Parts: sequence; structure tokens; C-alpha cells
Amino acid sequence: QVHLVESGGGLVQAGGSLTLSCAASTRTFSNFAMGWFRQALGKEREFVATISWNGGSTLYADSVKGRFTISRDNAKSTVNLQMNSLKPEDTAVYYCAEHYDPWGRTTKLGDFTSWGQGTQVTVSS
Repeated sequence: QVHLVESGGGLVQAGGSLTLSCAASTRTFSNFAMGWFRQALGKEREFVATISWNGGSTLYADSVKGRFTISRDNAKSTVNLQMNSLKPEDTAVYYCAEHYDPWGRTTKLGDFTSWGQGTQVTVSS
């Protein structure tokens, strides 16, 4: 099972930007799609974005489309989430996760096999 560690969270004002990073300790990082989820206090964990094994295909939740960008560097075994134009409703713990297949075309929680511990993002109004 892959070990995932997120970083880059913090406090930012509305309209600001943050970049989250997720480092994976596995030799098979490039074999699988990766994703980002988030969970706000008192709410269920929700899908944010996925990226295919080669970075050529991405999916975004409607709530973040046009503001967030997911990317990956297979040489470094990292996946990033660039978040722009942040809103207070983006406040949540953000988790990266490994998808069960290379393309990541599905976005259910159960489609992801490994999870990081999460990083807090707080957007003030």
C-alpha cells in the first residue's frame, strides 16, 4: 500500500491562492491515476479532481472547475493541486488518494485505494 503525505495547506484570504502537494512513497506511482478530495467540518468527503497516470486526462468537480488545476510529476512521485480564486466554501481538509486504475475516470470514494492524512485549508472572508 502506498504512503501518501500532503503538504501546503494553510490560511488564505478569499481570492487568494494555495498549492497543495502530495508525495507518494511507491515505485508504482506512475501506474495509477491520482485524485484530490476534501472534507469540510460536519460534511461528507467530496471529490475535487483526478488526473490520469500520464497526466493527459483530468476531471474536476463543478465547484472547482476553472479555479483549481491538478498536475503530477511521475519522476518525483508527486501530485499537486493549484487552487486559485479561493472562496470561504473551499475551507476543508484536503486529501490526496491513489485510484485503483490508470485513468481515474470514476470519482467514488471506493475507487481510491490509498489515502493521505490530509492538510487543512482555511479561506477567510
